[in-house]
Amino acid sequence: MTGSRVLFVSHTGAVSGAEFVLLDIADNWHDASAFVFEGGELSNRLAALGLEVKLARHGSGLSRFRRDGSVWAALGSLRTFAGLVRELILESRSVDVIYANSQKAFTLSALAAFIGRKPLIWHLHDILDARHFGKAQRRMQTFLANLSAWAVIVPSQAAADAFIAAGGRRDLVKVVPNGRAVQRDARSKMQLRADLGFPTAKLLGVFSRLAAWKGQDIVLRALVQCPDVHGVIVGDALFGEDAFATELTRLVNELGLSDRVSFLGQRSDVPILMQAMDVMVHPSREAEPFGLTLVEAMNVGVPIIASDAGASREILDEGRCGLLVPPGDSGKLAGALAQVFADPDSVAVRTLAATKRAQSVYTVARMQASIRGIIETIGGRR
Repeated sequence: MTGSRVLFVSHTGAVSGAEFVLLDIADNWHDASAFVFEGGELSNRLAALGLEVKLARHGSGLSRFRRDGSVWAALGSLRTFAGLVRELILESRSVDVIYANSQKAFTLSALAAFIGRKPLIWHLHDILDARHFGKAQRRMQTFLANLSAWAVIVPSQAAADAFIAAGGRRDLVKVVPNGRAVQRDARSKMQLRADLGFPTAKLLGVFSRLAAWKGQDIVLRALVQCPDVHGVIVGDALFGEDAFATELTRLVNELGLSDRVSFLGQRSDVPILMQAMDVMVHPSREAEPFGLTLVEAMNVGVPIIASDAGASREILDEGRCGLLVPPGDSGKLAGALAQVFADPDSVAVRTLAATKRAQSVYTVARMQASIRGIIETIGGRR
C-alpha cells in the first residue's frame, strides 16, 4: 500500500505480542521504514516484508531501563537516550508520520517528534497503571502523550480507561482491537498429538512468555488438584525474566509434576500446538491490555479459561466465549478445568461463539484498515 510515509519505531529486536501486531500493520505498506533499537528477529522480519530497516547505533544500553523503575534510575542511560533521539530526528526527516510501537520507543519518539515537528502516533500495548509502571513513569508518559502525540492507539477499552485514568487526554484515544490471522490444521486432534509427541491424556496449554505476572505458576498449582490433566507450557523468558523460568522448573519438581508438565520453549507453531489441546488457559495475575493467544484459541476452536482481568472479559464477551476465573486463584482455576471436562455441551456452545466472534471482530484486515485510516488521516492533516 502507498500513502503516508511512515517510520515504525520499536525498542526491542525480540518478537512477542506487540511485535506480532506491528508486523501485521507493516505488511504490504510499501512506503514505510523502520527504526529498531536492537537487532534480532523483528528487524529481520520487517526487512523481509520489504521495509528499509535501520538499527540504532546507541540502543545497546536501553534494556537496563525497566518500565516499572523510577525515572532517577534511568539517569545513567541519558547519553544513550540522547543518542537515540538524535538518530530518530535524522531518520524521521523524510517521513510524514512517526509510529511508536512500545513504551520505550514512544518516550524517545515523543522527544524526536517534538523537536523535529513531526506527527506522532503511539500504539500503547500496555495497561498504564501502578501494577505495571512506576508513578513517575506514568506521569511522564501521559505528559509526553498529551504534548506530542496526535493519536494513542490502544487494543481494548481496558487499556483506554487506564490511559485516561493516568492523566491521558481522552480525545487522543483510538480503540483498535488487535487482529490475528490463524488457519486451522487439517489434521485431527489425535493425529496432531501423535505427530507432536504429546500424550493422549487431557491436555492443558499455556502460551505466553515466561514472566511472574503471566501466572504460569498458578497453572502448576491448579494441576496438583487435577491429577488426570497434563500441562504444556509454551514460551520463554524474553525480557530478563530467567529467574522466574528457573523457579517454574523448581516448582514442578517440588509439586511432583515432572511427569505431567512439558516445557516447549519459544515456538513458531503456536496455533498448531493449540489445536492439540483440550483447553487453553490464560492465567495472568494482572490486567492485560489484550490477549493475542485468546484470539488464536478462539480462531482454532479451543475452549478457553482466562483470568478475569483487563481485556479478557471484553474479548470473551463477558464470559459467553470462555470461562473467566479470578486472577491468581489456583483453586478456582482447578474448578474451571473440572467444569470444562465435565460439561462438554456448554463448552461447545461457548467455543462456537468464540470462533464466530474472532472471525468478525478480531481480524487482521479490520485492524489494518482502522490503523491505516488513522495514519492516513494524520499524515493528510500534517
